[in-house]
Parts: sequence; structure tokens; C-alpha cells
Amino acid sequence: MADTFTKEKALEREISQTIERGLPGTEVLAVELLSPARFCVYVDHPQGVDHALCERVTRLLDGYRAKYTIDVSSPGPERPLRTPAHFRNVVGRKVAVRTAGDIGGRSRFRGELVAAGERAFTLNAKDTEVSIPYEAILRGNLIDEGQ
Repeated sequence: MADTFTKEKALEREISQTIERGLPGTEVLAVELLSPARFCVYVDHPQGVDHALCERVTRLLDGYRAKYTIDVSSPGPERPLRTPAHFRNVVGRKVAVRTAGDIGGRSRFRGELVAAGERAFTLNAKDTEVSIPYEAILRGNLIDEGQ
């Protein structure tokens, strides 16, 4: 998983620069490798994400098509969370997080996000508060509570 995580991070840096420069206002929330030859780019935009935006993002990524099948998606109700800003925007909501290594003997957490600082966030998971550094996140997502 560590190799996949490293590859995702590298792809995310490259792709974010390309998309955010080519389509101002578009934010790359996450890039997830779905298989060695397929990835999904989760994007958001202040005016929302529609099919036309996904098509423009896909065109900007034409250079990756020789090696990858590309999916482009809106964040959906279980939006990806990776950065301090993402977590700050959902304090008080329920999240699911998977970490690269054990924190307190666990690597998977679900619970209410109670605080989001500069380097770590605090999660109330099973009546225990856990501090998780952003750099440890493999996956983080908002939990859809049907709101």
C-alpha cells in the first residue's frame, strides 16, 4: 500500500498543477489509484461539478491516457478529505480515515471530527479522542449522514 500511496501523491501533485492552472477555480480534492492502470480524480468547483467540467478535466489529462484509464468525478456526499482545509470545513461531522501506520494500535478510524489544526486533526472515535497527523492519511472521507 505504501508504494500505491507514494504513486498517488506524485500523481496528485502533477495533476493538481495541470488542472488548477488550466481550469482556474477547479480544485483537485484527491487522486486515487483504482488499479495499476486506472485512476480517479475528484474535483470540485465553486459553481459545482457537471459533465462538461469533467470532460474538460479529462482533456487536460490526455497525456496520461497512454498509461492510464482516467475517471473524473465530483466529490459526492462522501467527499475525499486530505488537507487541513478539507478537514476544517467539516468539523462537527462524521468522517472515516485510514492511516499509513498504526496510531494507538489502529489504522482505521470512524467518528466525529472535533478539531482540525495545522498539522493534525482530532477525531472522537468510540468515545476516545485521537489526534491524527495529516501526513499519516492514506484515505479520508466524509461519512454521508443523509443530510
